[in-house]
Amino acid sequence: MGNLTPEMRLIHEEVKELARNYGLDTYDVVFEVVDYDELNMIASYGGFPTRYPHWRFGMEYEQLSKSYAWGLSKIYELVINNDPCYAYLMRANSLTDQKLVMAHVYGHCDFFKNNYWFSKTNRKMMDVMANHGTRIRKYMDQHGVETVERFVDSVLSLDNLIDIHSPFIKRDREPGEAPPMVQETPKIGAKDYMDRYINPPEFLEEQKQLLRDEREQHFRFPQEPTKDVLKFLLENAPLESWEQNIVAMLREEAYYFAPQGMTKIMNEGWAVYWHSKLMTQHLLQPEEVILYCDHHSGTLATSPGQVNPYKLGVELFRDIEERWDRGKFGLEFQRIEDEDVRRDWDQNLGLGREKIFEVRKIHNDVTFIDNYLEADFAADQKLYVYGFNERTRQYEILDRDWTKVKNQLLWSLTNFGQPSIYVVDGNLGGRNELYLYHDWTGVDLQFEMASETLKNVFSIWRRPVHLETREEGKPRLMSFDGKDYEFRELSPSKEASEIVGTESGKEGSQP
Repeated sequence: MGNLTPEMRLIHEEVKELARNYGLDTYDVVFEVVDYDELNMIASYGGFPTRYPHWRFGMEYEQLSKSYAWGLSKIYELVINNDPCYAYLMRANSLTDQKLVMAHVYGHCDFFKNNYWFSKTNRKMMDVMANHGTRIRKYMDQHGVETVERFVDSVLSLDNLIDIHSPFIKRDREPGEAPPMVQETPKIGAKDYMDRYINPPEFLEEQKQLLRDEREQHFRFPQEPTKDVLKFLLENAPLESWEQNIVAMLREEAYYFAPQGMTKIMNEGWAVYWHSKLMTQHLLQPEEVILYCDHHSGTLATSPGQVNPYKLGVELFRDIEERWDRGKFGLEFQRIEDEDVRRDWDQNLGLGREKIFEVRKIHNDVTFIDNYLEADFAADQKLYVYGFNERTRQYEILDRDWTKVKNQLLWSLTNFGQPSIYVVDGNLGGRNELYLYHDWTGVDLQFEMASETLKNVFSIWRRPVHLETREEGKPRLMSFDGKDYEFRELSPSKEASEIVGTESGKEGSQP
């Protein structure tokens, strides 16, 4: 399969054999050779050659094409999580680059197949994307291009309002399913003459209240706060059938792409690890070394104040491999305080390769950083906290404390660094108004973006929408009724349903 030249086909066979000998396990990999314009087009579609028509794809294509034409950027590799895996090679690249890309792709394909966070993804997504495109084109023919594209815009603006962990959660019952209904007040078994002592009236009243609470919980809408806002809208918003289908399709695509965002550092680091090993130990010819080093170093280059996932990922994998090869882990090693002893510690365990395969299998970026980024690594890699200094009015290094570096990385990676929003009530005050809650972690919302989000939620829910958040630690309520926005202070002593839609609630309104 694919359209490789005979020479590139031989390189592919060599790379495949080397990858298997090292223990990489992939689906079949199909390489397609395309020119730069075709590659930019496929990249603008997120790596899929066929998608639904939408202006954002054209905008992305224009940006990629101009960036390539002006020499600002160049796409070296593009690979799709699919069975088989599809990867694209630019026809104009040198053979050295083609070798590098093939080796890099095999690292990605091994990661796609074996990392747990990709285990719930659809492995036939190439076909699914094409089907989605066909169906949306059909809706455009039926309902008009502008109408459908406007609705697609609204849904796409909300495609981050999903619960990225929900595919891995096993529930005793599905959301919305009724809990077992107990017909009688539960009592402790006892003989008749002991019943009034074993089950006194206050105990029975307590059990009745618990039963009432359970039944009331069943009738809440939703029963408990849900993070998958798109699913809630799909199931409960007053949508036409074609609109429901579009929400379902775009939500499916959002869940397909989510693991890539959850494992960006690991995935790229793993691919760099393997392309560097295969190239330097097997594939490179002497005359190719300089070109390879130039392109490889460009991949790992890091700008001040930014995280390069390729660099951070590969260096952390190498650090883990070295530590487990030398036995620099466990309680005995952690108790060593002498820096010279720690540096020279080597038990020759040789467990590094086994360990990095284990890490590749079970972790995502958050757990990868949380478990394996330590003080020695942060110092070796010269990691620091970068930010704006209010005193000097300049961006500069604020701190080199490795724990603060780690915490800032974890904060930026959790939920992709985006706010966590939950649906709390779909029938606020009995008026079918939607109540959302922002799980505030010390960082305020960007209110301009939050306002647009409320507007797009309203376009799907079609009733007023409210969002509880905080501004500088103070409770705030944002509301949109289809025409006007309102910003109000929330009193801790009152529920939102008590102030929404009342005149007294408008006392704290802000312009």
